[in-house]
Amino acid sequence: MSLKTIWVIDDDPIYQIIVNKIIQKSELFSSVSSFTNGKDAIDTLKKTLKTNEMPPNIILLDINMPIMDGWEFMEEMVLLKSQINDSIQIYIVSSSIALEDKSKAKNYSEIIAYLSKPVNANDLILIAANY
Repeated sequence: MSLKTIWVIDDDPIYQIIVNKIIQKSELFSSVSSFTNGKDAIDTLKKTLKTNEMPPNIILLDINMPIMDGWEFMEEMVLLKSQINDSIQIYIVSSSIALEDKSKAKNYSEIIAYLSKPVNANDLILIAANY
């Protein structure tokens, strides 16, 4: 299994630190990038596609964030879909237990699963193996 790149899009700085440490400790990913809102991530993704760089293999996406939330990010992803050659697997990672959020996630074929925070090492092993 070759190492994959992963992006974490979440506005919680403490969660960012924790999940980054778990990702690095797992040694399952070649690189990790962090973003505090969907706009920064989508802008980076657009730049990546424009310069023919490799987009991330996996995205861990929070729903509730300032500037651009997870659902707005997904709307932008749908618009970019035709420009992305490799598949990007997206996992919603949220503390929200709202049924509306879980059912909304099913509307996007790019969303592989809806995970509850915090992500742990076993979650990452399954995510990496699933790609």
